[in-house]
Amino acid sequence: MKVLVVGAGIGGLTTALHLHKAGIDVVVIDSVNELLPLGVGINILPHATAELFDLGLGAALAELAIPTAELVHLDRFGNEIWREPRGLAAGHARPQYSVHRGELQSLLAATVRDRLGHRAIRTGMRFIQANQHPDRVCSTVLDRARNHTVEITTDVVIGADGLYSAVRAGQYPNEDPPRWNCIRMWRGVTVSEPFLTGASMVMAGSNHTAKLVAYPISAAARRQGRALINWVAEVRIPGDTARTADWNRIGRHADVLPHYRGWQFDGLDVGALISGSEHILEYPMVDRDPVQRWVFGRVALLGDAAHPMYPIGSNGASQAILDAGVIAAELACSGDPQDGLLTYETARLEIANAVVLANRDIPADRILRLVEERAPGGFDRIEDVLTDDERRAIAAGYQRTSADRTSSIRS
Repeated sequence: MKVLVVGAGIGGLTTALHLHKAGIDVVVIDSVNELLPLGVGINILPHATAELFDLGLGAALAELAIPTAELVHLDRFGNEIWREPRGLAAGHARPQYSVHRGELQSLLAATVRDRLGHRAIRTGMRFIQANQHPDRVCSTVLDRARNHTVEITTDVVIGADGLYSAVRAGQYPNEDPPRWNCIRMWRGVTVSEPFLTGASMVMAGSNHTAKLVAYPISAAARRQGRALINWVAEVRIPGDTARTADWNRIGRHADVLPHYRGWQFDGLDVGALISGSEHILEYPMVDRDPVQRWVFGRVALLGDAAHPMYPIGSNGASQAILDAGVIAAELACSGDPQDGLLTYETARLEIANAVVLANRDIPADRILRLVEERAPGGFDRIEDVLTDDERRAIAAGYQRTSADRTSSIRS
């Protein structure tokens, strides 16, 4: 069997490694001319981390990432609302890792080239269309350097090419644009002093108005006694016009800083954190409505190409990594590639689509809004602001989106 993976992001590269481990021939293409360590921080949930450990990447991950120990919710004045252990501290067998997206992608790409050969990843190759036949699929691809099309013949095509997937567009040509929730996001990374445990994720404020998420992402900085802090500013801007969601759009400090004037927590000055980033990224928070098919004969969708979701609950990369493990396992054990793809779809579609919808309705965000409304000037005791049931709803909401719900088909 030979597989073409379209997209050399985290989902596509993890898929390639799993397919290779299963003894399946695979080639990865991407439209960019060079894979660069772009982006900012992401989180990998323990059940997704386990998939990377199965690929022999545990030691390399430990060299790069921070094992997240806790999640702490604060109001905008730094008063604690709720706290929960994460990863190993919560009893999981594997860590929850916070890591720079570009560093993780670079690790995966280097591993693919080391194990599969340098030509296993072909950049500057833009997918155009797939033409299916009873026993094969012929993909037309534009070689951007030579400005001419080539044909790649494989048994299967896996579209792992993100929110604006060309593979998905071939199956859903009239799909609406991504769905925006009126929240604009700014993101950056800043070298600073460690805060709280040095492995804490903090969420403060409410995305009904303004919310901040911050967590360290670099084991190298930690070894030097410093912290490379990833921060995300989420601001609701009703009536704003959503621009195209471009993950590499450069933002302006002047647009985000006014929303966080005076925000300061124990060990974390939000204004200094945002100002300390040389470059920041800006884009709208978008997803797509779930679809009921990811598999079309010999063509399948994976990761954000299948189920783009709001970046909540550490699910974006995690769900793509889980897809990768399942699709490789099902192709390896099936006598017919199309049957294997359909089994993958059965195993993953309902689970991932449920996460997409759950991410639109996070109880934690509703509770944070209640705190903002009931105690706009801060509080001394959270018990005076929220009931026990309301606080428990925060944990229950994360359980809906972050629990290990890998399919029983693989087990």
